[in-house]
Amino acid sequence: MSTPDDTAAGARIDPRPGSRWYTAVDSHTEGMPTRVVLDGVGTIPGETMNDKRLHFIEHLDGIRQLLVNEPRGHAAMSGAILQPPTRDDCDWGVVYIEVSGCLPMCGHGTIGVATVLVEAGLVEVVEPVTTIRLDTPAGLVIASVEVEDHHAVSVTLENVPSFVVRLDATVDVPGLGAVPYSLAFGGNFYAMVDLDAVGLPFDRSRQDDILAAGLAIMDAINATDPPHHPTIDGVDHCHHVEFIAPGSDATLSRHAMAIHPGWFDRSPCGTGTSARMAELWARGELPLHTDFVNESFIGSRFVGRLVAETDVAGTPAVVPTITGRAWVTGTARYLLDPTDPFPTGFAF
Repeated sequence: MSTPDDTAAGARIDPRPGSRWYTAVDSHTEGMPTRVVLDGVGTIPGETMNDKRLHFIEHLDGIRQLLVNEPRGHAAMSGAILQPPTRDDCDWGVVYIEVSGCLPMCGHGTIGVATVLVEAGLVEVVEPVTTIRLDTPAGLVIASVEVEDHHAVSVTLENVPSFVVRLDATVDVPGLGAVPYSLAFGGNFYAMVDLDAVGLPFDRSRQDDILAAGLAIMDAINATDPPHHPTIDGVDHCHHVEFIAPGSDATLSRHAMAIHPGWFDRSPCGTGTSARMAELWARGELPLHTDFVNESFIGSRFVGRLVAETDVAGTPAVVPTITGRAWVTGTARYLLDPTDPFPTGFAF
């Protein structure tokens, strides 16, 4: 008599002609999912990884929607599509996908990618540290993976240069009035707002109110003074508001990360941690080579550190590192049947 495990192991799917398969390894980084897509997409056209991102947005976005939207994903789903690198000095290329679109960089997603590359044996695994060079749309990101018994224990990312666009600015927001904020880039643009400034507590029971405030602030910034990255094409909006909890400082900061089109980051957010460190550095509060702990809305943590000063098109910048953990949660082949009434999924 067969057991359920035996039956599942021997199960075979005979797809209809015209079906498409996408093979992925699912993971989570400190609570936030990353669906690492290994095959099914093919090589995306483009001379650089940002060219590939822009081509994907224009011509292949249905694949993103299929993999992150319901019923295969959910309202806070993220992923990463592995690609051949466009740089000779990199091991893999990555295009990041999530419900909000295609990001130039994703910190939690890169920690997930590096963990999957080690766990799946897709890079040469060296103990105690495996170094993986990743070609991302935002630039070179170096992942140093702590390895024990061929398993990834933690990942430290050396992220792209991060910098402040504006400190202590104010934006008029319908329903909220004049809201003070700062804006920084850490792989994406982040508006940093004290929760006290919008009269809300750091309390998940008020998450709907915090999210509504975040979306309104994003809309106001993008309508009146949207940011533009000086060297990365197509990075010209703010889709993240990092609400800073009372009592946060340059040693330990707690936050609720509101993200377009309407969800919270479960992880401490790697690019958001980078932006926050750039802001604290610009204020003279966070020196180089000093640990900074960033805590998410669910209590998970990344440890950040600034390791060098640099510039981006003449703007003073810093090179951040972020350390966090990821765990593989499953492997899957996602099927698109030609008769499926929801070929790009749906948002609910």
